[in-house]
Amino acid sequence: MAQLLSMGELLIDFTPTGTTEDGRMLFARNPGGAPANVAVQALRVGVSAGFLGRVGKDMFGDFLVGTLEDCGVETQGLTQDPDYATTLAFVQLNDQGDRDFSFYRNPGADTRLVAGEKEKALVDQCGLLCFGSLLLTAEPSRSAVRELVAYAKSKGKITAYDPNWRLPLWPSVEEGVERMRSLIGLADIMKVSDEELALLTGEPDLEAGARQLLGQGVSIVVVTMGAKGCGVFTPGYTLRKNTYDTKVKDTTGSGDSFFGALLAQVVKSGKKPGDLTEGELAEFVDFANAAGATCATKMGAIPALPDTEAIEACRRTVELLKL
Repeated sequence: MAQLLSMGELLIDFTPTGTTEDGRMLFARNPGGAPANVAVQALRVGVSAGFLGRVGKDMFGDFLVGTLEDCGVETQGLTQDPDYATTLAFVQLNDQGDRDFSFYRNPGADTRLVAGEKEKALVDQCGLLCFGSLLLTAEPSRSAVRELVAYAKSKGKITAYDPNWRLPLWPSVEEGVERMRSLIGLADIMKVSDEELALLTGEPDLEAGARQLLGQGVSIVVVTMGAKGCGVFTPGYTLRKNTYDTKVKDTTGSGDSFFGALLAQVVKSGKKPGDLTEGELAEFVDFANAAGATCATKMGAIPALPDTEAIEACRRTVELLKL
């Protein structure tokens, strides 16, 4: 039985690995997809995790199912679609290790998720349901996500939302923002980048934007700011935490590593998000910062997600990054 159930896309990240002798770019096939990354990260820091989603019945889908099984993630909720292909993402990296994506998904098998009795039974068994917005791009997954998150909420489960803005997957900015906003009121915890916060709220100021989300019923808003660390906002207090000064190779999966590590600590606490003390949440966020910073020192997403030992080593030996 999974303590944390992560719902959403599972796909292939083709990550640059150099060039051939005549200058043609080479790519490595890596398992990816934010919700899958979150599940694996939570598992690697001591929380049982399951995945709810859909891939194609193809060579890539077989590889992804095998990857999650090899990692120890529960896959009862992962099905393979014979009619739709597994989604592919080609990643481009700049000199700072930041990335851009080109997606092959028209539509992908991930958008074929449904909210049946089996899916609801898996929600019944978990303590926390994590979800994103990328299944809102098409039916039937659009309706399935909303139904399953609302069901989790009605059953008293903790709900955690990462909008994960990917403009190339939406017909327009306006539709994407509207769809992403539709799930805010169902979330107990939200992780957003500073750019996503401004997009969702129209507020350039971090605190004003976070307060807007809190006003819609969110208990904890975490705003990630890359090298500048993160801000944490609750109805009762606000935190700012610096991240760790690791040598960045690839930021793919770093935000998911942060979120998976944070959610695992929440699950382990046995508390509802609104009941966490300022000290507890500060400790959890520092642990999450170290996870994301450690992840960024390696290439790829799932292969780079650290375990507790690596995260604690970062906290002991690496200086905080101060900008």
